[in-house]
Amino acid sequence: MLNHPSSPTQFLLSLLLLVCGWNTAACSLGEGRKIWQQPKPDPIIEGQSFLQDTFPSGFLWGSGTSAFQTEGAWDQEGKGPSIWDHFTNSTVSGNLVKETANVASDSYTRWEEDVEALEYLGARSYSFSLSWPRLFPDGNARGQPNTAAVQHYSRLIERLLEKEIEPIVTLHHWDLPQVLQERYGGWKNDTLVGLFDEYAAFCFHTFGSRVRYWLTMNNPYLVAVQGYGTGVHAPGETGGPAGSLIVAHNLIRAHAKAWHTYNTHYRAAQKGKVSIVLGTHWVEPQRGQATAANVELCQQSIEAVLGWFANPIFGDGDYPVSLKIKHGALLPTFSPEERLWVQTTADFFALSFGPNNFRMGWGLAQYGQTLTPDLRRVLGWIKLEYGDPMVLVTEGSWFSKASVGKEDTVAIYHMKWSINKVLQAIKFDGVPVFGYSAWSLVDGFEWNYGFTERRGLFYIDFSQPNRPRTPKTTAQYYRRVVTDNGFPNFETSREIRGRFPCKFHWGIADSTLQVHFYPFSPQFTDTHLYSWNLTGDGSLRPVPGAKIHTRRAQCTDYLAIRGHLRLFASTGASHYSFALNWSLILPQGDLSNVNTEALRYYRCVLTELKKLDLEAVVILYYPTHRANLGMPGPLHASGGWLNYSTVEAFQEYAALCYKQLGSWVPYWITFNEPNRLVDVYSSGKEKHRAAHNLLLAHAKAWRLYEREHSSQQRALVSLALHADWAKPANPFLDSHKAAAQRFLLFELGRFLDPLLGTRYEEKPSKGDYPQEMKAYLEERARVMGLPESPLPSFTETEREELRGTLSFIALNHFTTRLVSPYPYTQTNFQQGQPPDHGCQILSDPTWPSSSLGNAVVPWGLRKILNWVTQRYGGALPIIVTASGVDDPAPVEDKLRQHFLRSYLQEAFKAHQLDGVNLQGFYVWKLQDRHAPQFGLFTSTHHQSKAKASIAVYKEIITHGGFPEDNTMQTCRLNELHGPCSVCAWMFENKATLVFGGCILLTGVMLTALVIFFIITKRNQTRGRGSGVNRRRRREGVPVCSRPPVKC
Repeated sequence: MLNHPSSPTQFLLSLLLLVCGWNTAACSLGEGRKIWQQPKPDPIIEGQSFLQDTFPSGFLWGSGTSAFQTEGAWDQEGKGPSIWDHFTNSTVSGNLVKETANVASDSYTRWEEDVEALEYLGARSYSFSLSWPRLFPDGNARGQPNTAAVQHYSRLIERLLEKEIEPIVTLHHWDLPQVLQERYGGWKNDTLVGLFDEYAAFCFHTFGSRVRYWLTMNNPYLVAVQGYGTGVHAPGETGGPAGSLIVAHNLIRAHAKAWHTYNTHYRAAQKGKVSIVLGTHWVEPQRGQATAANVELCQQSIEAVLGWFANPIFGDGDYPVSLKIKHGALLPTFSPEERLWVQTTADFFALSFGPNNFRMGWGLAQYGQTLTPDLRRVLGWIKLEYGDPMVLVTEGSWFSKASVGKEDTVAIYHMKWSINKVLQAIKFDGVPVFGYSAWSLVDGFEWNYGFTERRGLFYIDFSQPNRPRTPKTTAQYYRRVVTDNGFPNFETSREIRGRFPCKFHWGIADSTLQVHFYPFSPQFTDTHLYSWNLTGDGSLRPVPGAKIHTRRAQCTDYLAIRGHLRLFASTGASHYSFALNWSLILPQGDLSNVNTEALRYYRCVLTELKKLDLEAVVILYYPTHRANLGMPGPLHASGGWLNYSTVEAFQEYAALCYKQLGSWVPYWITFNEPNRLVDVYSSGKEKHRAAHNLLLAHAKAWRLYEREHSSQQRALVSLALHADWAKPANPFLDSHKAAAQRFLLFELGRFLDPLLGTRYEEKPSKGDYPQEMKAYLEERARVMGLPESPLPSFTETEREELRGTLSFIALNHFTTRLVSPYPYTQTNFQQGQPPDHGCQILSDPTWPSSSLGNAVVPWGLRKILNWVTQRYGGALPIIVTASGVDDPAPVEDKLRQHFLRSYLQEAFKAHQLDGVNLQGFYVWKLQDRHAPQFGLFTSTHHQSKAKASIAVYKEIITHGGFPEDNTMQTCRLNELHGPCSVCAWMFENKATLVFGGCILLTGVMLTALVIFFIITKRNQTRGRGSGVNRRRRREGVPVCSRPPVKC
């Protein structure tokens, strides 16, 4: 029987604790449940998805290993066998483990290389475990220790201290001496509680003067469940829940006894701290609904793993009530004295959060719960449940398959996610985390997975006798994080102030405009004549036999147009981009059947836009994933863009549109996202042929406009490319940097290089594909044994026709992609043909994303604008012709509000700081079709309600950007409509002109008065003379006339 301290006071306290344990209504077991009741952190808020900040000064960055997994030398220099040695070298494990850790990483011999690896990382701590069977082969610490083992660990600790690396020492990491398993049945027997205490006391006494942090044991949950319950781990016993519960009980008591030993005999002199490493998973409620019932189920799931061990040690000294209810009499009990004795036997909370517990969590995530690796939420739960203990994350990492080797790209992003969650927990939630250990330092033996999985920061080639350590890319990333002490906020992420130019396009982009042929009034279709109120009831009655002629509807009669444009005008935007319906205008694909009513409807839209002083950007062809790809059926049936006849048909269609609508269109887009259209074709050869013909069709349409319409209509013509930024998934690998550039060349260069050439070439090769792309496809064809590259060639005539056929560069930008080289494995080839560009797309879990999975990465817009400018120069203006994000919120679309502010800020940086010739930004899109998604307005079924993001966009438009004084932008007439020297002179001399005008007007008026006076006098004089003559005639007086004068 264990000797526990006792006193009357302790007895009374134990009774109180007993009452509390069974009456949760009276005494709360903690407030961990609140973590699910609180709103989940909003990823839109700055830093809630990824926090740019640093850790507290003195943060304990480290890495770790365990003895059995890495030491090797399993039977050398006096070491005895452990249960894991026996498990892997015998048939006990059955088919579970086919490899051994007899040599493993050979860290017992190559420990100095491990220390060098820590120095490479810049680590301030090293968590490692002592091998109990190496120190005491017979498991009995009352006997003489193995001198070689004592010297080995002493040398390691001394070297760490010399390098100013803090040793964090684990007493027991699963490698129990085999002799104790055979003699006592291992941890099923409470005799091991005393034996472990003696072993711990020896370690405290021998090494304690040089060790400040002790961990009694690692993840006892896995020892109890997988070692003695399911038999997956050593010693391979299958005792079920009953066996696991007894083992767990003894492990908790062994830990508590070791802690009391340190506290009583060593703490005062050594001033160290002792804890136990506990592991867990994490779950979120069903469908995110934090009802009381769902929250309780989540709490029970965590209590079944973490609470099982943490509640006795950090809580009330007893098991959670949920475990008592679940296991009943199978669950061992703590006496009142033991509860007091076990309680608070840890000086800090040591947390393991890795794949081993996560895998176990699959069986615990029931009732529709979601299993998630959210370390911030775990830390928040610990703070609420156990009273804000200091926390050390001793194991934070994921795993990679052995085939990944040194280029463990995915593991970088798990590490980034995990460490940033710790930072958020510190900064936002106030969790006192004082250290983080990336697990593990070197590749080792991964328990029941052997060497098929890797978790090391340093790669080890286990086929090499000398086991060389090579830093993986995770080591390089972790080294950067340690050096920066987190994720500092660099200058590039800060906002700048100022305005866009007055000529900047503030636009909204739409897809194909819906045509509503019939106006919403019967007066245009009903030929009846009606009489009203004949019977006094106010009704209309048709007059029999009377027919009238209906009048043709005017543009203003199409209420759909008026309503649609009214929505647009209310946003404050100046430019509206929409697409024509090719298959509607030319159903047969040629001029044999022209839908004049459709053209008239589009003309009405354009004229109404003009009346509102708004500009139109018209897209000729907007591909869709519906039938026929949005092109006339006969053209699609004849091969679509694989057939050159479609090129000619498109030119004919463009000519019709230019002629019928060109007077009202200042900007034309021939194709919307041809780089996405080619993706619908199955083979690489078809994709390249389609892209080839699309380029030729665009060039012909551009040339046609320049030749026949440009001089009168003066519009600009371009094509719009989908232009997401490509970031190398692994920033430490040249192959990933090359893949990202190749991805951009296939996405953008394939279309822009033939039209513009590049500024890098001494002799710009306009009219041809990128040289890098051509070389890559030729080499790929050679490696695959193909006769030639799938990329078609342009004739010299075609090249000449392609050159310079862009009036501006139109880019549709939505997100940023992580790009890595495509892994060419047999499995991948069997799943389907790899993409021609040889790239695969990954995602960064730290980027906030929409419900459709579109990552919101504002700086990616600035990157793509700079890439295009650097490759093609700044002569042509760039217009972002579509940019937006889906947001399921019906009105308060916070994600879109954040998107607009942040993306326009990055656009402004590109313009203001980088000199990008950016002249417009179009938000995608005006209105939802059905459920809330990309629209600034809800659908007509939802009453076309304005969403909150409209106010954000309108405010930015009103201010012209982000001015310091937050005032409205007032643009002069000459800035809006072009330079006018006469207008400028008149504006500068307006006072003189007004004064001169007044003088001129006065002079004119005076002159008019003088003339009027003269004419009046003359008329009066003539009037008097004629009166005298008349009197003389009446009186008989002769009237003499003057004789003519002869000369």
